[in-house]
Amino acid sequence: MARPADRRPGFSRRAQYGIFTGYVIAVAGFVAGAGLLIVSILNPAAFSSVRGAASELARPAGEAGAETRAAGQGVIAAIGAYFQAGQQNAALSREVAAARANALTMQALESENRRLKALLGIVDPVVKPIAAARLIGSTAASARRYAVLSAGSAQGVRAGQPVRSAAGLIGRVIETGPGTARVLLVTDPENVVPVRRARDGLPAFIEGKSDGRIAIRLINMGVNPLKPGDVFVTSGSGGLYPPGIPVAVVTQVLHDGGVGHLASDPADADFVVVLPAFQPAAAAALGASQQAAGPAPDASGGGNGI
Repeated sequence: MARPADRRPGFSRRAQYGIFTGYVIAVAGFVAGAGLLIVSILNPAAFSSVRGAASELARPAGEAGAETRAAGQGVIAAIGAYFQAGQQNAALSREVAAARANALTMQALESENRRLKALLGIVDPVVKPIAAARLIGSTAASARRYAVLSAGSAQGVRAGQPVRSAAGLIGRVIETGPGTARVLLVTDPENVVPVRRARDGLPAFIEGKSDGRIAIRLINMGVNPLKPGDVFVTSGSGGLYPPGIPVAVVTQVLHDGGVGHLASDPADADFVVVLPAFQPAAAAALGASQQAAGPAPDASGGGNGI
């Protein structure tokens, strides 16, 4: 016998109250979600404390994931090295021979630079890192590029401080909690880094492209002098990033600049260091402006991949 079209629960008051309660809960959830969405758009800084608390709660899991990822990469690298030992030995022999020749040249240049600096009275300041920590999390699927650092205000980390790895620049701190900090990566579209070409000081600036690559924009327009393989380092302009930190390598030349990849991929960086701002006044002004405006909302949540 076919089921009647009337789907009412009959005359059972319990069933009717259950259906009514379900509708009320659904409508209330929708209204609450819409309200939170509107607040996050109008005042993104209102949820900074919530994000900080969530980062603190997720810190143990993030550290465990970082250790597991590092161990897995080490095992894969060991297996690959075993099967490619002969080829690697030959390549290393050639590199050692080339490095031995370059070492002699570098010793001569170092001696000459030391003599010229002594003549001009130039002394290189020693920059002491603020803290060393791990990247324990990041945005999983978003146009914005953030990472979570396993060090916070308790270790002296403050908004506006640069973050780098052994290979190059990673980004800068934008929010801090007691034991974690949020880092705006160089690949984020809103992170602009003043740079110069390492070999001749050609000025430019770098913008993120949200796909892991970066755009290199020249300040002086005209004939594009870029070449694939050009290395760009921080220039120190703006007072935030110390000069001389590797940032990017050109991979493609365009009519108004180029496209490149980072000198230090955040996905391959295990440990990083937080450096003091090149000019503390610039970092203080940036931190005040960010606190007033608030960071852009990130709807993707956290993840383990960078």
